[in-house]
Amino acid sequence: MSDFGFTRRRVLTGLGAGVCAMMLRPIAALAFSSSQAEALIHKAVDDINAIINSGKSERAMYVDFEKVLVRYADTPSIARSVLGPPARSASSGQLNAFTKAFQTYIARKYGSRFREFIGGKIQVNSSQKINSIYDVKCTAILAGEPPFDISFIVHDRSGKFIDLQIEGISLLKSERAEIGAMLDKAGGSIDKLTAALS
Repeated sequence: MSDFGFTRRRVLTGLGAGVCAMMLRPIAALAFSSSQAEALIHKAVDDINAIINSGKSERAMYVDFEKVLVRYADTPSIARSVLGPPARSASSGQLNAFTKAFQTYIARKYGSRFREFIGGKIQVNSSQKINSIYDVKCTAILAGEPPFDISFIVHDRSGKFIDLQIEGISLLKSERAEIGAMLDKAGGSIDKLTAALS
């Protein structure tokens, strides 16, 4: 009986290991790659170019920019990062409310910048893997203006972009400083900060 129990344990352990291996193989096969990072940003850029040249009103464009942001950016991670240490003590409700207000604020702020691209386009050039991120390099081409560089920083874990750099200036770092100043002005209250962003 003990021999049977031992054998059964070995068989079950072997089966368990086999199942785990089968489960892990697809995950490894689906590991994020440079081509996937570029494909993600190609789609995002196509959507942004379509919005820029849609002829819609400014308000309607901001709504569309927010949809693109939610679809292609890891907004919860970006929101937590710009909020900084206070994010660790915030409730899930506060974080959700802040994230929603922040993504609307960002869509308006950078949507107004993208309006300058009307008649122009953003083209994807290449990508470079740096540790757990991909730097997808693009060029913004505007009518009557010299081209300039834009980089989308894509995280391989989320498969979405976590930063946008325009001519080397990081959206994440800029917003971290600005949101920090706004939080100070709100007396450290995340709820007041969220209301101010809204």
